[in-house]
Amino acid sequence: MDVLSDAVTAMRTGRPHSGLRHKYGPWGSRFQATDGAGFHVVLRGSAWLLPAQGEPVALGPGDVVFLAHGHGHALAGSLDVPLDDLGLDADGRWPDPPPPPPGAPEPHTVMLCGAYLLDRSRAHPLLTELPEVVHLPARVGAHSGLRAAVELLGQELAECRPGSYTVIASLLDTLLLYILRAWWESEPRDAGRRGGWAAALADPAVSAALHALHTDPARSWTVAELGAEGGLSRAAFARRFTALVGTPPLAYLTWWRMTTAGRLLRAEEDLPLRQVAQRTGYTSEFAFAKAFKREYGVAPGQYRKQAS
Repeated sequence: MDVLSDAVTAMRTGRPHSGLRHKYGPWGSRFQATDGAGFHVVLRGSAWLLPAQGEPVALGPGDVVFLAHGHGHALAGSLDVPLDDLGLDADGRWPDPPPPPPGAPEPHTVMLCGAYLLDRSRAHPLLTELPEVVHLPARVGAHSGLRAAVELLGQELAECRPGSYTVIASLLDTLLLYILRAWWESEPRDAGRRGGWAAALADPAVSAALHALHTDPARSWTVAELGAEGGLSRAAFARRFTALVGTPPLAYLTWWRMTTAGRLLRAEEDLPLRQVAQRTGYTSEFAFAKAFKREYGVAPGQYRKQAS
């Protein structure tokens, strides 16, 4: 897998959910803070996004907003309407809106809204450095993959055809990656002046090294070998990697190994600890258990029991 896909996979838990929202007349909804991340897409009409911090954001047809940090926010048809509080149900989902009344006129606004459940205890820095609001305005010819995913998801939610349950889940995963890719692809020019993951992924040498260690985290990488992946000397690569990623290469490799181990222990209850150790670069179960406890504060077996 690539770095972006790995970062999302490491944090994702549960099943994402989404739905179409038809808005009539003056409307405004306040969303509570959650452990997940949410998105909104305006399919018809217009809306205002009111983030927990910062100025209101005007949204038009085709605009996509992504709120990565789960902070409370609101959506409204205009800035002067009262806001209805939307509480979460027992599964941490926003409630489905009531169906429109018979003979109701065309809605003023139609939105596609959804959320992803995330484990923030091992949040990948690639996601934590996202801004409060990722706003991707609709532009002709821009982000064609994202637009196609939005259109397909909207069709599946509206028509509920056979197989839609599985198709919708897959499209939501695809949509998340397209949103993140679209934002990072718009960032490298500015990000290169200040460092950060947008710059790291845009840098050929650092990106090649990240791809290598994510592809094979069990390998006994050296800094020189990682530098060679990007065509740099050991010293030059170490300086560039640390400046952009924010941590030395082998420190990041250890962090990623432990993050991968935690995901394996949560997701594969029958996988022997010996195999978890091997997949994350440890030749003995004892060495792995010692490193894992140092990172998580509990032994691997206890962590697995707590997770289950």
